[in-house]
This record gives sequence, C-alpha cells and structure tokens, in this order.
Amino acid sequence: MGRYRVRVATGAVTFAGSTNRVSVWLVGERGEAALGLRLRPTRGQVEDFEWETPGSLGPLLFVRLRKERLLVDDAWFCNYVSVWGPEAGPEEATFPCYRWVSGEAELSLPEGTAPIPTARTRGADPRGLFHKHREMELEERQKLYRWASWKKGLPLIVSATSERDLPADAKFHEEKRRDFEGSLRRGLMELSLKRLVTAISSWNHLEDFNRIFWGPQSPLSERVHQSWQEDEFFGYQFLNGANPTLLRRCVQLPSRLDLPPGTQDLSQTPPELKAGTLFEADFSLLDGIEPNVISGRRQHLAAPLVLMRLGPSGGLLPLAIQLQLPRPGSPPPPVFLPSDPPLAWLLAKAWVRSADFQLHQLQAHLLRTHLVAEVLAVSTLRRLPALHPVYKLLAPHMRYTLEINTRARSQLIADGGVFDRVVGTGGGGHVELIRRAFQKLTMSSLCPPEDLAARGLLGLPSAFYAQDALRLWGIIGRYVSGLVGLHYAEDQAVQGDPELQSWIREVTDIGLGGAHDRGFPVSFQTKAALCRFLTMCVFTCTAQHSAINQGQLDWYAWVPNAPCTMRLPPPTCKEAVTMETVMGTLPDVRQACLQMTIAWHLGRPQPDMVPLGHHEERFFSGPGPEAVLTQFRKALGLLEKEIEARNADLPLPYDYLRPSRVENSITI
Repeated sequence: MGRYRVRVATGAVTFAGSTNRVSVWLVGERGEAALGLRLRPTRGQVEDFEWETPGSLGPLLFVRLRKERLLVDDAWFCNYVSVWGPEAGPEEATFPCYRWVSGEAELSLPEGTAPIPTARTRGADPRGLFHKHREMELEERQKLYRWASWKKGLPLIVSATSERDLPADAKFHEEKRRDFEGSLRRGLMELSLKRLVTAISSWNHLEDFNRIFWGPQSPLSERVHQSWQEDEFFGYQFLNGANPTLLRRCVQLPSRLDLPPGTQDLSQTPPELKAGTLFEADFSLLDGIEPNVISGRRQHLAAPLVLMRLGPSGGLLPLAIQLQLPRPGSPPPPVFLPSDPPLAWLLAKAWVRSADFQLHQLQAHLLRTHLVAEVLAVSTLRRLPALHPVYKLLAPHMRYTLEINTRARSQLIADGGVFDRVVGTGGGGHVELIRRAFQKLTMSSLCPPEDLAARGLLGLPSAFYAQDALRLWGIIGRYVSGLVGLHYAEDQAVQGDPELQSWIREVTDIGLGGAHDRGFPVSFQTKAALCRFLTMCVFTCTAQHSAINQGQLDWYAWVPNAPCTMRLPPPTCKEAVTMETVMGTLPDVRQACLQMTIAWHLGRPQPDMVPLGHHEERFFSGPGPEAVLTQFRKALGLLEKEIEARNADLPLPYDYLRPSRVENSITI
C-alpha cells in the first residue's frame, strides 16, 4: 500500500474558488493512480486529504487535475498541489500551477524542480512523459499567445485588440480590474469638475494653474509646484526626476551649439570641460517629428539642447539652451541664457521640460520598459514550458504586463486616444518617435553599469538614480546567478539547452525584429552571458520601470513643469516673450486637466502592489532556490535601510528605487 497526503491550494483572488468538481490523479515513475477525491475548491483555502493506493507510484512526476463543467463553467484558480508520499519521506513534492482552470479541462502539473532538457534528463525520463508534456504545453501556448504588429518598425506585441482578447492567465485579477477602472472613472469625474470650475475663469497668468492643482497629490508634487522655476531644481530632474536616462557628461562642447557673442569663452575649452563638470541633454530625436493637431489647431515641438554645469553644492545648473537645430541657409537659432529676460529664460526651460515629457513617455517609459517587457513575456510564454528554470525565474515578473500594454494601445496611444487628444507628439508623431528610438535601442543601454559608464555618470555624488540602479543591478545579478547556478553546472549545459536557445532567438530575431546588430544575443554560449541577459530582463521589468513610472504624479501634476504640448512655436526673439506668450504656449485648461488626471491615474501607488522579490508564488521547489530567494530578500532589506539613512539627510529624498517601492512586474 502507498499512503499519500495531498494538499490543494486555491488562490485568494476574487472568483478563485469553483462550484465545479475537480478530480486528482498522481503520476509517478512506476505508474499512476486516480484518487477518489471530488473537490469543490474554496477561495483562499488550503485543503488536505489522505489517500491510499494499491502500491507505491515511485518518485512523483505529475499531478493531473480534471475540472468537470456542471451546467455553467465556474473557473478555478489553482495555486499549487503538494504531495507527501512513501518515496519522499518527510519532504513534499510541489506542483506549481498559478493559473485558471476553465471548462472541461484536464491539467498536468509537473513537479517543480525545473529539469532542463538535456541528454541526462531524457535518460531519467524513460517513458518520455516530460518530453511529451513540454511539447504539448508549448504547442498549446503558441496557439494562445500569438505575435502581432502594432505599427511597422516597432517591437512585436501580443495579438489582442483589447484586454478581452487575452487568455485568462494574462488578464488582471478582478480586484485589479475594479481598481484600475474605478480610479479612471474617479479621475474623469475630477477632470469634469475642474473644467467646470475654470469654465468662466481667465487663463492669463501662471497662478491660474492653481485653480486646477487640487485633488490627489504627493509631497513632492507640492515641492515641484513651489520650486519649478528654480534653475537647480530644473537641473535636478535630469539626474533624479521622471526621466534620468538622457543626461550625459560632455567630452567636448556640442557641435550644434552656436553660442552668442559674450559667451565665446565656453568655446575655448572651458575649465568645466577639463574638470568633467559639464553635462548635456540632447533632444535631437524630436527633430522633424510632425506635431499634433488638437481641436483643429496645430501644436508645436522643439528639439532642444541643454548645456549644464555641476554647481558648488553638487547640483546641476543650466548654462545654455538651444531650442532647435541649426539649418543650412537659415539664421542660427537663438541660444537662451540665465542672464536673459526672466520670462524668456523660463519659457526656454518650459520647452525643454515639454520635450523631456515626450521622450520620457515614449522612449524611456513605453519603449524601454513596457514594450521590451512585452517581447520578453510573449517569447517566454511561447518558448519555455512552465517547468523550465528560466520560465520559473521570469514568471513573477510578467504579472499583468500584457493587459496593461493592451489597454495602453487601446486607450492611451490608440487613434483618438489620450495622446491624440492632448500630447504634442500625438496624431502619429508618437509612433515615428518610438520608431526612431527603437532603431537606437541597444542591449547595453538597458544595462545600468554599461549605460551609466557610457554617459559618464558613475561616481557622481548627486546622481541618486545612478547609485541606486547600480546597487539594485548587483543585487538582482547575484540572485539570477544563484538560480542559474543551481540548474546549469557549466557553459556546456547552457549551450545544450534547446528550449533556452529557442527562447533567445524568439526574443531577438522575432520579437525585436532582428536586433542582434545592436547587441541583443541570438544564442547563449556561457552562463555569464545568460546571467547578464536575465539580469537585464528582471531589472527592466522591476527597477527600471519603477524609476521611470513612479515620478509621473510627482513631476507632471504641476503642468508648467512638464507641459504635455506647446501651442505656439518656440520663441526666436527673447525680448518679445511676455506672460501672454508663456500662457499662450503652455497647455490650455482642457489639456492641463487631462494631463493631471492621467498623471495621477498612472503614477499613483497600486493597492495590490507586490514589492520586488516578495511574490508569494512558489514556482521553484527545493531548499536551493528557497535559500537563493531568502538571500535576495535579505540584500534588498539592507539596501532599503541604506537608502532610508541616506534620504534622511537629503533635502529632496530619492525614493523611486527603494526596494519596498519597486514593483515586481510592470502592472501600470
């Protein structure tokens, strides 16, 4: 006789339980047995059963679950099944699931020790059960998750017109859906109230923006409100604001900068250049992008260049701003200086902040986090079975990403969506901008040690994003290396894993459209190369997105600090800039209200947020992965304390990469 104790865990999300009956089979090396269990799983419950079989089944390989459909399909969300049996002694065999079971479905759950498909593992699978399971699972997934093209020249996306087209396992859970849609409704109600309040008011002075600066805010957004006109506050944002990906140290003066008389000393190799304290932010990517037309009125774009120096206190101070590129045969565009008339200098900085809004949203945010993460998720679902160690490593970092991206394409950046209604690059310019940015996307630009070194930002005391990103990259890298080392003993094991090699080809050649010429691998020959790529995957889906996304409410709620569009062309005469010019250029009431609403909706803390490394899903089995995860969490906890201690001494704390605020996947 073989006595088995079986534990079935049902998810705690809404509707996770089921009134349909579920049957259980155990499959071992020496046979299989149907247990006479007829479960009706209850939401959030862990149910234990004991059962005897005529004999021992040998080491357990699979648990099979069959859900019967009685009158109506009542889907069930199964977390996992654990089994204790005569072969395992006191140790449990765990069979992870973490997915929905719908209809008249039979589901095979492999034991969770994550064997890789090598000659050795095939020899340990004489009945070919694992091999057949892997093939069938991938065949089914490739039907569910298909590639599609959103726009030519961009990364591929999952095939779904709306969130309703996604498989159940890729959708928001009910709580997330209600919160997301409810917050959007609340935001739109607030927008209507603000427009009503300002309907009969003037819109002639910067103070008029105060009339709509109410509703959900953050302490930092209030600081932005008070300090946005200050030069050092303007410079700070390039280091630690919503978009810290553009700034770079000058190795020579920018060739496009045509300095006016009186500033020629800068062109004679200034001391700041020799000392390495000159920096630039170049928005040339925007040059030639067709601006939007909103309510029949042409909007305007610029492609600024900002030259900055490191001040005595360690902050960045702007030295010169050129709003457009020089054109052959045309007068050189003016260069704005801090000594210019105050309104001219303020408007020049506003043009820079508006350009930064465009590149932040489309290049740093949408392309380099959301779209890259979607390629990784779809490739993983199509090419790696659930028992593969790389699938298990990445699965917690794919939560909700496909639905939030699908919603973005159907609401934010769709024809007639938010971008078309209020953003200067909407109406098609946003697509061209993403296309240009994608052509420049490199593997090294997604790896902070290489990217920050290339931009000359290593060792800069006031660059808190850079400091925290490097620390998190190292912690994530050690976590990845620990898990990879448990499953790949040597480089040959990496080379000989056909599923792994198929996965990276899917990422680079298909999802990224053949990006091998920009440093993305098409194969893995060493453990080190695999670890670097996986570290990039986890960092992009967690830390980088948090650094880029969280600042939207802080930095964009006060609209003059980051105008979503500009309604007049860039000034060409400094003395002609008046308050009427400034207010006529900045967004109008309707545009400003919608920017504030979307900034709150997308930048607010998520109520079901899962911090980095603290997912509850147990995709791996055994003490080895558990020890690696425990060490990962310990390292994150130490970094948390160090950042808290540093921030306590800062006038403006940098919190976006504090581990407890870094979400485990892209969910918003």
